Amino acid sequence: MKELNKNEYKSKWRIRPDGHDKVTGSLKYLTDYCFPNMLVGKVLRSSFPHAKINSINTTEAEQLEGVEAIITYKDVPGMNRFGLIFPDQPVLCEDTVRYVGDAVAAVAAISEEIAMKALSLIFVEYEPLEVIDSPDKALSSQMKLHPAGNVLHRAGYKNSEYVLDELKKCPYIVEETYETPRQMHAYMETEGGVVVPENDGKLTVYAATQHGFKDRMQLARILSIPESNIRVISSPIGGSFGGKDELNIQPYAALLAIKTKKPVKLHNKRTESVRAGIKRHPMKMTMTTGANEEGKLVGHIVRIVADTGAYATLGPAVLDFAVEHSTGPYIIPYVDIEGVSVFTNNGVSGEYRGFGGNQVTFALESQMDRLAELLQINPLVFREQNLRKADDPGPLGQRIVKNDGARSVLTMIKKSPILTQPLKTEPLNVKGRGVAITMHGGGLGFGRPDPSGARLSLTKDGEIEIAFGFEEFGQGLLGSIEIMMMEALGCRKEDLKIVIGDTDLVPSSGSSTASRSTNMIWNGIQKLKEPFLNKILDEAASYTDTTRDLLYLGGKGIWRKGKIDQLIISYYDLANYLSDKLPIFHTQFHFPTTPDAVIGGHYLYSFAAVAAEVEIDQLTGRVKVTKMDHCVAAGPVVNPLGYLGQIEGGAVMGLGFTINEDSVMENGRYHTQNLDSYLIPTIKDIPKEMKVFVDESLMEGDVFGPRGVGEIGTVAIAPAVTAAIHDACGLWVKNLPVSSEEVLDALTINAFVEK
Repeated sequence: MKELNKNEYKSKWRIRPDGHDKVTGSLKYLTDYCFPNMLVGKVLRSSFPHAKINSINTTEAEQLEGVEAIITYKDVPGMNRFGLIFPDQPVLCEDTVRYVGDAVAAVAAISEEIAMKALSLIFVEYEPLEVIDSPDKALSSQMKLHPAGNVLHRAGYKNSEYVLDELKKCPYIVEETYETPRQMHAYMETEGGVVVPENDGKLTVYAATQHGFKDRMQLARILSIPESNIRVISSPIGGSFGGKDELNIQPYAALLAIKTKKPVKLHNKRTESVRAGIKRHPMKMTMTTGANEEGKLVGHIVRIVADTGAYATLGPAVLDFAVEHSTGPYIIPYVDIEGVSVFTNNGVSGEYRGFGGNQVTFALESQMDRLAELLQINPLVFREQNLRKADDPGPLGQRIVKNDGARSVLTMIKKSPILTQPLKTEPLNVKGRGVAITMHGGGLGFGRPDPSGARLSLTKDGEIEIAFGFEEFGQGLLGSIEIMMMEALGCRKEDLKIVIGDTDLVPSSGSSTASRSTNMIWNGIQKLKEPFLNKILDEAASYTDTTRDLLYLGGKGIWRKGKIDQLIISYYDLANYLSDKLPIFHTQFHFPTTPDAVIGGHYLYSFAAVAAEVEIDQLTGRVKVTKMDHCVAAGPVVNPLGYLGQIEGGAVMGLGFTINEDSVMENGRYHTQNLDSYLIPTIKDIPKEMKVFVDESLMEGDVFGPRGVGEIGTVAIAPAVTAAIHDACGLWVKNLPVSSEEVLDALTINAFVEK
């Protein structure tokens, strides 16, 4: 157990290389780019959550001075659909709109004012249809939102035919239904970018995305041009959290740029980002969980209904992940899980940090606390006696890499002062504390293409160049690459050139998602470093007539061991010597997957435990998290400061999910249209005391290196906080975000009972 702080990590505690430019505001994001003769693009979105389109009239808008192009579905030369896995979302709707974010037409004009005016002059005749604004309605309605019906995907896992029979025998059973909100990514930089038609007939797309190569592939299908004619430049990004994995503004800006033969910038306002952007899947989860007299879990029945909105995006994979993580880090002999992802006319749900794990972990961990209370057992003891062992199979019965992270984080969190020291009382507030643990899979899972790749070379300028197809979207990727390269090769940061985020310059490394980037970067460097070192040292030995074994790579160049080590040739001089035979090495490999054919089943997992202390205002019912400790087992810490940022940042995002965030919809329309009515946590909401402890060990034979921590910090926050609320006022929270009214009711009941 090691606390993640500067004192523990000393010289490894490094400021990220892009930090200065970000905090001074000098970093140029992609939406900051401007080009000569650049036009402004705007998109006309649906006036109805569900309607037929009878006609689209653009005549009057086209006559407006300053308008250079207007496009409808008739202007899409290729496939008028996009979607990472299921291309079912129209670029521009032809005959039906299915949610208020659907695009119907787009305009390019010489100014934003003219573009907006032009949008108002496009006349669309709609014929409103029944609005299906809940999964329950969708499952019972005769109205089909898509030709195949209203069910996007079903997933499940059942390990016995006798689950219900065994549950009936349990003396302790908890049955409850939990609901979670439609959380918004709320990134500082809304969706935007610039598309530039080049003189050679190619197209350069400057736009925020988590997967430049997938964007290029989808755009090629839409534009009906070869992928090789499209260059996607996709870093840096002002926040994503999964929200920019799908195409957003790229198709419209590209179509307008091709039609006008001019650069087109398109940048969503916050209201349009809310309306058209994807959100976290709202889920309704019913769990029936039973334990025997000895406090051992026996049976677990789970039913999940996910509102995926109008289009598929990554809905099937999110549901698969939720099903997989419904049993968490516990061994339950009898399990029956079913999930269904349902189309509605609500906002589109898709990828979001935690990928369906946050929702089911809230429900599962709440079940654990309730059972522990029924059994009158300490919640940590109850968890411990049902915890998976290192060599137990994965949640879907699949073989996974041996890992004792569950026990490790539980052992660590037991020592948290939040759980071991007495609560301080205050006159106007009540306090409570709670704990939760989680297990989270990395990568896309079995049966899904999850390739990665890297390139390592010495440039003619004497730089050691490392290239990946990943994106920097605020997670500190550049800092992690820098540290891993310095450790692997022994060079300085000044000797390095890191290339990411440009499809013309980097190898395909797969998506920057699923907590996979750090792990894939580490593996890429491990695969490339030996051939690179051997080549460099052999050439240096030949050029300097020095024994090869006496040489090593270091700062500025190649050094010779001796009483006093000496720099014998710089990287620049070696590059000049090598001239036309500069070393360049490539690697392509796949994210490790379980050998068992379990679709979506993961192989590598990370673990976390969270202890939280809350303070509840007895007058308002407002909940404030005052202390929080995290324990994480995810293998070696590559970049301590970046790791801390991920866990703390993820925790704050988890607080929003728990306490105040919900993109409220009614009849298929957002009540919440901006950040003035959608409250994300601010600096005043962050716990004053927050510590992170880590277990960096890997089990013997584990060759897979550090796991990513991009998601694990968010997953167990909600159940830890709601357990603390229960401790403070007796309320079992079933619906997120937490309702102050429910908290006040609980406090009132407590006061009445005490009297």
